[in-house]
Amino acid sequence: MNLPTKDAATTLLHAHVTDDYQRHHALMVATAMEGYAPQFGEDPLLWYLTGLLHDLDYEEHPATHPAPSLQWFKGWGYPPELCHAVEAHAYGYHGFTTLPETKLAAALVATDELTGIFYAYRKMNPVPYGQMKAGSIKKKFKDPGFAAKIDRATIQLGCDKLGVPLDDHIANLVRFLAPLP
Repeated sequence: MNLPTKDAATTLLHAHVTDDYQRHHALMVATAMEGYAPQFGEDPLLWYLTGLLHDLDYEEHPATHPAPSLQWFKGWGYPPELCHAVEAHAYGYHGFTTLPETKLAAALVATDELTGIFYAYRKMNPVPYGQMKAGSIKKKFKDPGFAAKIDRATIQLGCDKLGVPLDDHIANLVRFLAPLP
């Protein structure tokens, strides 16, 4: 499997993503994905890198994301599982119709948008991620006016495909994100 190291992937991310929020978002998703990998007997590095690099082209190519990064990944010889997950996370946007068919893709779909709710909640209540109450995040999830641009149906689709109930998924993310600043 042709994958960069975490350090090389972080350097790559920083070369394409300059926005501090987008960098933090990538780290949140990567950390959560790495947390899930052992539960499914999967490779933590592959899952971490998929989360870290899933929006690699977003800042430079927002209107066609993730098409450019998919071409880059294929050209760099990254595994098809990573490419499928990145493509599936764009389901319903920019003409992408690929549903998540693997645990890796489902985890990315379930995690990507939900980390936005965690981030928005933290902006409102500055507590560490690991000290957040899952019930509080669930209330914000149910409130369509909170972080209104976040697609809750996509999160639910990811949870369904992953086979993890939403309540458990939220609790898992509280635990997985605890080490982050």
